[in-house]
Amino acid sequence: MSFWSDQRVIVTGGAGFLGSFVVDGLKARGCSHIVIPRSRECDLRDRDAIRKLFRETKPTLVLHLAAVVGGIGANQKHPGQFFYDNAIMGIELIEQARQFQLPKLVVVGTICAYPKFTPVPFKEDELWNGYPEETNAPYGIAKKALLVQCQAYRQEYGLNAVFLLPVNLYGPRDNFDPASSHVIPALIKKCVDAHNRGDKFIECWGTGSATREFIYVADAAEGILAAAERYNKPAPVNIGSGMEISIRDLTTLIAKLTGFTGEIRWDKSKPDGQPRRCLDTTRAASEFNFRAQTPFEEGLRATIKWYEENLAARDLQAGRRQA
Repeated sequence: MSFWSDQRVIVTGGAGFLGSFVVDGLKARGCSHIVIPRSRECDLRDRDAIRKLFRETKPTLVLHLAAVVGGIGANQKHPGQFFYDNAIMGIELIEQARQFQLPKLVVVGTICAYPKFTPVPFKEDELWNGYPEETNAPYGIAKKALLVQCQAYRQEYGLNAVFLLPVNLYGPRDNFDPASSHVIPALIKKCVDAHNRGDKFIECWGTGSATREFIYVADAAEGILAAAERYNKPAPVNIGSGMEISIRDLTTLIAKLTGFTGEIRWDKSKPDGQPRRCLDTTRAASEFNFRAQTPFEEGLRATIKWYEENLAARDLQAGRRQA
């Protein structure tokens, strides 16, 4: 708690999904000086806007969570935007942190930075042993470039910049827009909406054979804050839960938890994405004593409950109007 009492913290992306939980964690730790720049007021692609933000707020710590993200479909539709926006935001922020002589910077990367065929579980030392999965490579490479910048700036300028690699997130407040959502919110929406409409089947992308690891968003936020408190080294660190589940089994589980009893159809013309994802989380445990705490089914139930209480009725009504 004493670490946070005098910190002046900028949380880029602090109004977003992960960022809102990080801000909750900061407040719970007694941090009273929190700045959340909004894109309409501070375009993080603009160096002058970042310079003005630093000059006016005088941060002692920056947590860089802001990103342009989406599922496989969104990555395929906007590879140029995903590359440019994510790269330039990070590059300009890290450069201004150096010029400002910021005491500490935490940059949040992505699991998509890993090579397509990384041995499971993914160890941080495998990051450079191949090209990322093609459907999200522009996003993954843009984020991985920021790791290089963090390490280079530490070596040449002494900037205390650390780099974290969170696995796929899920939880309340997630993005449930089918045009840009990730797999868990997309499946929850499909199953809840289909159950409410009385549909006899849902359709899912791919074969269902790909595997993924997921971490509950509140756990990921705790990992980021633990690294901010206690980690000061150049090596990247995985933030994950250490579990692995196939998309087919995940879909079956979500269908059961939402009460959907219809058929699950697989559109094999659509891509599966990376064949397997599961992280080695020993570095986070040894370096700053972080271990995810939320059981997967418990986290899914909380996420489903949030969607049902906040968005399901609205989405069902919108679907009826479109029909």
